[in-house]
Amino acid sequence: MDERAALALLDRELEPVGDDAAVVDDLVVTTDMLHERTDFPPGTTRYTAGWRAVGASLSDVAAMGAEATAAVAAYAAPEFDPEELLAFVRGASDVCERVGAEYVGGDLDGHEEFTVATTAFGWTDEPLLRSGAQPGDRVCVTGTLGRSAAALTLFERAGEDETPAEEADRALEQANELFRFVPRIEAGLALASRATAAMDSSDGLARSLHQLAEASDCGFAIDSEAIPIDDAVRDVCSKPERALERATTFGEDFELVATVPADAIDDVRAATDVSVTSIGSVVDRRDGITIDGDDLEDRGYTHG
Repeated sequence: MDERAALALLDRELEPVGDDAAVVDDLVVTTDMLHERTDFPPGTTRYTAGWRAVGASLSDVAAMGAEATAAVAAYAAPEFDPEELLAFVRGASDVCERVGAEYVGGDLDGHEEFTVATTAFGWTDEPLLRSGAQPGDRVCVTGTLGRSAAALTLFERAGEDETPAEEADRALEQANELFRFVPRIEAGLALASRATAAMDSSDGLARSLHQLAEASDCGFAIDSEAIPIDDAVRDVCSKPERALERATTFGEDFELVATVPADAIDDVRAATDVSVTSIGSVVDRRDGITIDGDDLEDRGYTHG
């Protein structure tokens, strides 16, 4: 059973589930778990790991249109190296500070593999859900897509025996920088009172659209030329179609995918410094999910 099948099982057992975070009264809470083997390629610094792990949970808070307030993390490793532990905490603290939240501690444990469990908290009295998209709305994404796909290529390149040492160092530096995304709290707040549905793109644009379509009982018509592909992806991909594929299906970018009434897009853009790009339209569910008129396959990141 993979992650999606497990979530479907829990959906029948727990209520309510299905959005990026839980809301209890006005408290937004979400938790994530990341492992060295699957989430932190060789060359990922502990500072980047702290930033990325806590940032992943903060991204869920952003998707709910909530203010971020605090985060904690459980840090497990075979041994507690002082420099690595401090670097992790500094990364976690810095990503919180970047979005106006506070890193307030956590737990330590021994484990055979470096593993992190993070929890982030936020506040909203009007959460933004996945279930409100309406035909005629525009599909929007924040920032650019494909940063993590490009980073993975650079991590792999740095680890190749034939890569010169200086080039490997540059690749690792760039890969770590690409891995340190900024959670879109500001953009989420701009979308909160204007968007009809939203989620983060951690599973990839294509899969996110399928998840939004299921929650909102709608379809989508996407224009591939409008998708904001990060320059780093174009740099590491030899063909434009490969760059598009990586930007739409790799995932782990932690941007926001939202549906917004056409007459509200300018207001969203005016309320945030983050770029907000319209890439298509919400359509009737009978029209399916398409890109340039062709079916968009449900592909993306899946745990397990």
